[in-house]
Amino acid sequence: MNIEVLLILAVVLLLATLVTLLLLWRRSAGGAPSGELQRQLDSEREQHRLALVDAGQLRGRLDALGAELENERSRSQQHAQAVTTLTARVEREAALSASREAQLAEREAALAQARAAVADTSSELQQAQQRYQQLHGEHARAVANLQHSERASAELRSYLDTAKEKLSGAFAELAGKVFDERGQQFEKNVRQATVQSRADIEGLLKPFADKLGDFRTRVDTLYGEEARQRASLLGAVGELKTLNQDMAAQASALTNALKGNAKVRGDWGELMLDNVLRGSGLEEGVHYQRQKHAVDDEGARLRPDVVVQFPDERSVVIDSKVNLIAWQEAMNATTPEQSEDALRRHAVALRQHVKDLGEKNYPKALGSETLDITIAFVPIEGALSAALGADGSLQAFAFDNRVVFASPNTLMALLRVAERLWTRDKVQKQALKISEAGGLVLDALTGFLQDFTAMGKKLDDAGKAYADARNRLIDSPQSAISRARRLAELGSKAKRALPPELTPDPMQQLGAPEEEEDGNAG
Repeated sequence: MNIEVLLILAVVLLLATLVTLLLLWRRSAGGAPSGELQRQLDSEREQHRLALVDAGQLRGRLDALGAELENERSRSQQHAQAVTTLTARVEREAALSASREAQLAEREAALAQARAAVADTSSELQQAQQRYQQLHGEHARAVANLQHSERASAELRSYLDTAKEKLSGAFAELAGKVFDERGQQFEKNVRQATVQSRADIEGLLKPFADKLGDFRTRVDTLYGEEARQRASLLGAVGELKTLNQDMAAQASALTNALKGNAKVRGDWGELMLDNVLRGSGLEEGVHYQRQKHAVDDEGARLRPDVVVQFPDERSVVIDSKVNLIAWQEAMNATTPEQSEDALRRHAVALRQHVKDLGEKNYPKALGSETLDITIAFVPIEGALSAALGADGSLQAFAFDNRVVFASPNTLMALLRVAERLWTRDKVQKQALKISEAGGLVLDALTGFLQDFTAMGKKLDDAGKAYADARNRLIDSPQSAISRARRLAELGSKAKRALPPELTPDPMQQLGAPEEEEDGNAG
């Protein structure tokens, strides 16, 4: 609107300038003095110059307004894109709401079944009511029969009374007695029939009353169950609403994470990788390391996300920095063309990520013990499948760059294999330690047996030496004990009591002088 006003003002100023020039031209044609005309012409030129200056200013403002208009158009396009994204989210929410409505429809179907059961019970109630009507009709007919019998009895009694009046004498009395007896018997029969009819009717109505009471109990139970199911259904609807809100919040958080800067996306990828590592059973610091520092050939510092160790002192690098913005745009696309374009850009972004990993060459920087591959962790299974579907050569390109893709499921399987290898290695090391300990025990036992055998041999030698010494001390005729006993026999006295071995033999003492004499004689 401001641009149109400025254009109108510019046109008006130009028209005013042309009119002024036309008037000056007419005056000059009428013979006005040249000096005056010159001054007027100069004045008009000055006004024309000022008009041109104003027009330039107006043009500048017009350009500024045009730039503002372009900015407004750009903002409008951005708002339109935001509206498109919000529309896609609304459609997804509508789909989720449709799913919730389907569940609600299932609950309503269950409620309809309960109502159908109530309808069946109502049908049974109607049948019972019809049976009641039928029994009521039979009861009415029985009452009518009873009334008819009573009327017949009254008529008979009236007839008997009339007959009594007509009869005379003894015959009349006899006939009266007979008729009285007959009448009493008939009344008795009628009363018995009435009591029996009432008993029969009560017998017929009692099952109906019992069934009606059972039916009332069933109806109350069904209504109670329906009320509980309705309350449960309302609770389920509330839970579905809460779940829907939670899912919307999680989807919003995921969207914000995917749309955030590279640091936020990297932190989110590392968080998903951490969940897989914790579920695999591996222990941080023992089986894998985070942010391990390395230096490439050019001196640049590298920090891979995770380095998983294997029992044979080998290792493998896992990277989780994947850009999923294009995939998120594909999920929010409203047309097939937009979805295909976003998936193509997603495959291109993943290809570029593979190229970057190949250029970094983590295995070379970490040393020869590292496997010559890098695992590119894609935290969303659908994102990896979509990229491989959009670019059929992406997998081969990754192999050429020594990169292997891994979704959460495949990475979990790989880490479980690593955990089993660590477990087997631990068992093997324990078995080796047990074997070494067993060897030491056998060596110690062998040494003990050798020492025990040597000790037995030494004990045998000591026993033999003891026997020889005892023989020389006691048993031999030339032993020291024999000589000492000889001294005792000859009368040598000791300050201490002699042991049994040195006690003189009396028989030997008697024969001792003779031996001495024989010796002297010799």
